[in-house]
Amino acid sequence: MTEQQSLASLSSSADTASSKEPDYRAIHSAMPSVFRIALPVPLPTLFDYLPPTVGEPGVGSRVLVPFGRSKAVGVVVQADVPAQVGSAKLKRVLRVLDDAPLLDPELMQSLAWAADYWLGAPGEAYANALPLLLREDKPLPETQEPIWALTIAGRSALDAGSRRGGSQALLQTLLAGPMSASGLDTALPGWRPAARRLAEAGLIERGKVMPAPGFSASAPKLSMHAEQEAAVAEVTEAFGRFQPFLLDGVTGSGKTEVYLSLIERSLAAGRQALLLVPEIGLAPQTVRRLRERLGVPVEVLHSNLAEGERARAWLRMRSGEAKVVLGTRSAVFTPLPYAGLIIVDEEHDGAYKQQEGFRYHARDLALVRARALQVPVLLGSATPSLESLANVEAGRYRALHLRSRPAATQPPRVQIIDMRAQRLEHGLSPALLHAVDETIARGEQVLVFRNRRGYAPVLLCHGCGWHAECPRCEHALTLHAAWRKLVCHHCDLQAPVPAACPACGSQDLKPQGQGTERLEEALAAHFRAVPVLRIDRETTRRRDAFEQLLGNLQQDAPAILVGTQMLAKGHDLPNLTLVAIVGVDEGLLSVDFRSGERLAQLVVQVAGRAGRARKPGRVLLQTHHPDHPLLRTLLAQGYASAAKELLAERRQTGLPPYGHQLLLRCEAHQRATVDAFLAEACAALPVVDGLQIAGPMPAPMPLRAGRQRGQLLIESASRRDLHAAARPWSMLLAQLPNARKVRWSLDVDPIDLY
Repeated sequence: MTEQQSLASLSSSADTASSKEPDYRAIHSAMPSVFRIALPVPLPTLFDYLPPTVGEPGVGSRVLVPFGRSKAVGVVVQADVPAQVGSAKLKRVLRVLDDAPLLDPELMQSLAWAADYWLGAPGEAYANALPLLLREDKPLPETQEPIWALTIAGRSALDAGSRRGGSQALLQTLLAGPMSASGLDTALPGWRPAARRLAEAGLIERGKVMPAPGFSASAPKLSMHAEQEAAVAEVTEAFGRFQPFLLDGVTGSGKTEVYLSLIERSLAAGRQALLLVPEIGLAPQTVRRLRERLGVPVEVLHSNLAEGERARAWLRMRSGEAKVVLGTRSAVFTPLPYAGLIIVDEEHDGAYKQQEGFRYHARDLALVRARALQVPVLLGSATPSLESLANVEAGRYRALHLRSRPAATQPPRVQIIDMRAQRLEHGLSPALLHAVDETIARGEQVLVFRNRRGYAPVLLCHGCGWHAECPRCEHALTLHAAWRKLVCHHCDLQAPVPAACPACGSQDLKPQGQGTERLEEALAAHFRAVPVLRIDRETTRRRDAFEQLLGNLQQDAPAILVGTQMLAKGHDLPNLTLVAIVGVDEGLLSVDFRSGERLAQLVVQVAGRAGRARKPGRVLLQTHHPDHPLLRTLLAQGYASAAKELLAERRQTGLPPYGHQLLLRCEAHQRATVDAFLAEACAALPVVDGLQIAGPMPAPMPLRAGRQRGQLLIESASRRDLHAAARPWSMLLAQLPNARKVRWSLDVDPIDLY
């Protein structure tokens, strides 16, 4: 029976039995008024609770409620609404945690939009907006920052020289006077472990709270060239209204100076500014530059901060006490009651997309918030995403261009090294090694870029062909020679390196391919008199390790850097004149439709590290495919032309940004369970014209961490049609017979089909 038939049947029954009809209005009026609350659980619903016995929480307030056999902290989304069930089935709010709503109306509205658009559980969306400390049943922390100072015993210890290393450095730093935590973060990264030791010994003490430290501008303004001035003027003219801008500036063209000038103008107008960066590694140097230039406190929000620091920064922005916040993806949820400007640096970067839980995209959410706040939003990149370029093409964004590099004599010269028929040394061609030798002889620095960490991606038996494979992923294990371990880069399984081949007993085990660790070893052996620094996830695990590694570089001395994409953006090394990119071919041969865009962006970003000061730069690309059309276009005509060709291909094939995608992923221990759930999900899809369905099918990586994986891809030329089908479908998925037997998730606008 259809819904319309059901309604007609009910209407007919009501006509024939009107004398027996219950008084629905009376029943409705007997329903109690409740609070509708978002709880941090992965369920697509809000929860009704009766009012507390004491207090009256407003929308946006946190409350403590009973949930199952325990308690949970939730956010009030609606107040004084009629319940959908009788009061006998409802529980009461236990306690109101906030005197005033913690989340303002704009943030509540933006979060509701985000949960709807990305089909996330509303409770997870609201929880994402709060630092972890504010999701707990605890009093709000003081927003004013504590200070650290030397004690008399600390001065004596410093005079006696009884402390070494980080402890001595902290004592020496505090000798000039008390300092705040944020001040110490800037002056002495990695100070906290030493502070704990010294505080326990009574050599330093935590002082009483004081107002956040004032900063005096110490860095002079740089003179801007005409393109920079035009960009600043155009964005400034849009203050007070929503207008997206795309700042398309070649590497080294001075985008950061544009950001600083605009933030200064926002501050002069008494407004707040939010600056997003894609990675934690970019935050320390950026915050230092902001603080030196702006002369005001700059709040920082990223996952490496202590929870108390994150909560205090968030609350200071909420109160308006702070005016500038710099952060990674999650900082997009920062309250901005006096918003003036939002900036997203490196807007093309995939790190802005959350890949688990609530799968939002920080760049896109920044645009939504800017519209709600009626402020301009500036997206900056040397290699804009195809989505942003398509929005410029459609007239939704306004383009601003920075085409010159004011600090450099000329753009870096890019050359292709044809690796075919060459005798390679650990994956390095003779021409590349010769170029490195010449650069080092001039006292300059080199970056050898390889976007693959570890020593070698495969350990192979030369006798029988066996190779080390992860039993949980059916994927090759990567050899990490320094650890003497085999590591799966997908599930983190670790295994010892076998002394002999498990299949044939041969001891002729050979590492195949090159990772950053092997390149570091080879270059260190070849250039013994020159420091070789490796910068990848292994060498930067400790807090502030990235900054310390770069700090070890002598600016005017020769050195070789070996690194992954951590070094691809945002770092100015004035003596770096040669960039060698190894392993281009993986991007050229990938089946992922986004691989061409990502490779072009990576090549341009890495190449942009060379010749950023007065010395000319040079870039070498090693490849077995020197005639590949993408490489030729990129080198001959630049990123803009390559992106234009890629956009034409996407338009012809109906792929994003000209088509829209929704990916249902699921995994379970048994392949049959995965297939059964995906088949049920496919059958439950509403019939909507224009939807294209790919699958059910195994994921590109069918087995990961011992779990079978599958997916269903839904595509449409219309975003509206896709969401019209997806919203009711997402509510049905949890009710499917096999839903409880699998882990499943929905990804709207996926950037990775794996």
